[in-house]
Amino acid sequence: MPNITTFNIKAHYIYLPIFVVTDSHKHLEFDAILDTGAPITEFSDKALQYAGFLDKVKNDVTIKSGLQTQKYSTVILPQTKICGHKIKNLKVFVSHFEKSWGIDALIGLDFFRDYRVTIDYSKGILITEPNQS
Repeated sequence: MPNITTFNIKAHYIYLPIFVVTDSHKHLEFDAILDTGAPITEFSDKALQYAGFLDKVKNDVTIKSGLQTQKYSTVILPQTKICGHKIKNLKVFVSHFEKSWGIDALIGLDFFRDYRVTIDYSKGILITEPNQS
């Protein structure tokens, strides 16, 4: 069954919440953007540290010009929810984000590989459903 998720059409990007269940069964919400340029979903190192999936944040990571993230590791998130879909054992990049970006995650092409995503920009909705493969 398809899920419908709304977004603000006046925003510069498609901002969506992404939910993560921690090892201690705490449900956390993070701010994300839909990013078809990201090969897989990425989380900021600070968000992953806050959620308990990363012991420490690398302090010597430098950001390249052009709003690029700096990926430096991967983690497996046991339970994530994107657009109402529960995803188990999601492998994500650990990345350094600039605080000024105001986001915690990028929802990447891995989501598009597993889900059919229809964007109706005029209505500000995403319609998503699992691929039938």
